[in-house]
Amino acid sequence: MQFTISHQDKDTSARQGTLTTNHSDIQTPVFMPIGTQGVVKTIDPEVLTHLDTQIILGNTYHLYIRPGHELIHHSGGLHSFMNWDNSILTDSGGFQIFSLARLNKISDEGVEFQSHLDGSRHFFTPEISMDIQRHLGSDIIMAFDECPPGQADEKTVKRAVDRTTRWIEECRAFLNENESLYDWTQMLFPIVQGGIFPNLRKESACSLIPYADSGMAIGGLAVGEEKNAMFETIHLMDSLLPKDQPRYLMGVGRPTDLVKSVQSGIDMFDCVLPTRNARNGQLFTSKGIINIGNKIHKESFQKLDSDCGCYTCEHFSRSYLRHLFNIKEVLGLRLATIHNLTYYMTLMETIRKNIKSECFSSWSNAYLSEMADHKGM
Repeated sequence: MQFTISHQDKDTSARQGTLTTNHSDIQTPVFMPIGTQGVVKTIDPEVLTHLDTQIILGNTYHLYIRPGHELIHHSGGLHSFMNWDNSILTDSGGFQIFSLARLNKISDEGVEFQSHLDGSRHFFTPEISMDIQRHLGSDIIMAFDECPPGQADEKTVKRAVDRTTRWIEECRAFLNENESLYDWTQMLFPIVQGGIFPNLRKESACSLIPYADSGMAIGGLAVGEEKNAMFETIHLMDSLLPKDQPRYLMGVGRPTDLVKSVQSGIDMFDCVLPTRNARNGQLFTSKGIINIGNKIHKESFQKLDSDCGCYTCEHFSRSYLRHLFNIKEVLGLRLATIHNLTYYMTLMETIRKNIKSECFSSWSNAYLSEMADHKGM
């Protein structure tokens, strides 16, 4: 894996670069659509490719629960299983264990939990998380970490920082002792924890940097903490993380959040918002958010967004899309998802272009000012 920074904004920490894996060249800053269970819901790989999707995210917990990492390995890995030729990043499964499963016991050795599907008992250790991700064959694998709630006290967050440091050592040791199962390189990203406590963020970053040779992630944000504290933490990370490696901000994804985070040197993002909100009828546009189920759209035969050239906007009216949602037609979910992903991909392309043209600072400030009155953006 290689990461090359091509352009650096002179007024902010924004930078444009290329992250190269064995499967694709990824232009950064980049947004990764969520393919939690080996699929970006309602969307096929051909559409993702048309949208210039360079990398998607899969989840270790969900793919372990079903269909199982060994079955995916027998198919030739996750790329082959889902017919996806570009890059894949897999989360370690830790966040889902803490947020979805019935958590029975956490210790320095790992986490004992019950499946959210059938209540079956399982135990994840750093080694098991690494082994599952080895079998999945993702290009970027995430270290097993402990992600405490956003409102956790300092003592709880400190304990999570210590465990995360202990676990990265075990993740690295396992990968060093076990060769890749595929003919491509899998790179490990440590995950910085520490909540919104600057001292713990510094401690976590310093302890994890020795294990970072290809990139680092920022975890434990957008989990219930105050928004201003989140951005203060992101800004702090800019001064702590290596400049020559990609920085991945996990789970933060409102459009304005992306722009503000790029200002602080973030290169990679993922979030369920564009796809999940689309399935709930909430659509991102250049004029703010549209709730397509609202009665005002019943007789509106205009496109969703006059500034958007996606398949949905070019072919269907707001009225028709509202009708599809009212009759619970799956086509409505698909068209809405295509539109929201187009908005996000276009936003990231615009960010990259403005960094290249040395206009990012003025453009980003104008964008944030324009979106300030639009809730949810």
